[in-house]
Amino acid sequence: MKLYLSPGACSLSPHIVLREAGLPFDVEQVDTKTHQLKSGGDYYKINPKGYVPALALDDGQILTEGVAIVQYLADKKPETKLAPAAGTMDRYRLQEWLTFISSEIHKGFSVLFNPKSTDDTKQGARERLGTRFDFLEKHIQGKTYLMGDTFTVADAYLFTVLRWSAFTGIDLGKWGGLKAYFSRVHERPAVRAALEAEGQK
Repeated sequence: MKLYLSPGACSLSPHIVLREAGLPFDVEQVDTKTHQLKSGGDYYKINPKGYVPALALDDGQILTEGVAIVQYLADKKPETKLAPAAGTMDRYRLQEWLTFISSEIHKGFSVLFNPKSTDDTKQGARERLGTRFDFLEKHIQGKTYLMGDTFTVADAYLFTVLRWSAFTGIDLGKWGGLKAYFSRVHERPAVRAALEAEGQK
């Protein structure tokens, strides 16, 4: 398999999952502004959507969208318990979390990275994200990870987007439980290895 990624982008999530699962993979870096591959070539020919991540499967298929990719990877190694078994209520709970992170947090940060966003628009986005963080703060109390004591692909995704707080004027210190959760995930060996491989901290 080959993961197409851009350092620090949402593609960090499947990168972490690949390492957590212990699956063999290669990486190809993508410049998300020029849509060029680091090795040369047009990324649009790999993924017509133009954004990361994309996963090239061993049979030649290309899988896109982070929430689909991480579940595919988890199902390749069910013994890691990175995702509950398909068809169970816990699996639907995982999908509930992945959807929430994607629509309410990931997309909320997108406004803050858009150079065309006004200061008022950005402030509104920070306030909306703050309400989502309030919810997460209450949920995480007494838990190690989002779904209890077991690290799942939802934690890889939430960690990835929470990292962006440091670059967008949001102080996670306002949410002590959430910040402690973030630190716990950051200390996982697979997470640190993925960050180091991408030249991140």
